[in-house]
Amino acid sequence: MDFNGSDTIPGPRTEDQLPHTAQAAAKIVIVGGFGVGKTTMVGSVSEITPLTTEETMTQAGIGVDDNFGSASKTATTVAMDFGRISITDQLVLYLFGTPGQQRFWFLWNGLFEGALGAVVLVDTRRLEVSFDVMGRLEERGVPFVVAINSFPDAPRYDLEELRTALDLTPDIPIIECDARRRASSRDVLMTLMRFLHSLAMTGSLT
Repeated sequence: MDFNGSDTIPGPRTEDQLPHTAQAAAKIVIVGGFGVGKTTMVGSVSEITPLTTEETMTQAGIGVDDNFGSASKTATTVAMDFGRISITDQLVLYLFGTPGQQRFWFLWNGLFEGALGAVVLVDTRRLEVSFDVMGRLEERGVPFVVAINSFPDAPRYDLEELRTALDLTPDIPIIECDARRRASSRDVLMTLMRFLHSLAMTGSLT
């Protein structure tokens, strides 16, 4: 299947029914620490009204939840986000965004079950959070790409510098994105699909 460009992705739909031409579906997880933009990415790229499980953050979370760099954030995902996008008329991706707060990470194993691949969203202000995230994916054998979400006040680095800082092997794609923009988010998904396709061609995708 050809994944050479994002312009083949159909535009947003006005209804939630699965396209009648769909022949295959794949589960993709969007992972990362708290406040890196997972809910935003699922919402921006989904062709259906996304399902979210956000709850209002309260004083009880102070000292428990990490809201570094997200002082204005008033809600957090407590279970998952869910969306859908048609990559082609035949292939549909089901998107599952994981909760970012570490006290909800026990839910990740269930969300990883059956996932074809993952997008690791990274905030350059908190690179250290990404190590645990990528470690969990590696333990489960879930292939992933890394997307650097562009925050206005976040420091900018060369992608190869970030590859070294994150200890990524040369084969793992790393790209910049703006999770608020549909085109940017879908390009991240296309990068993941091309990566998965290359792994399948070499027999590395099990």
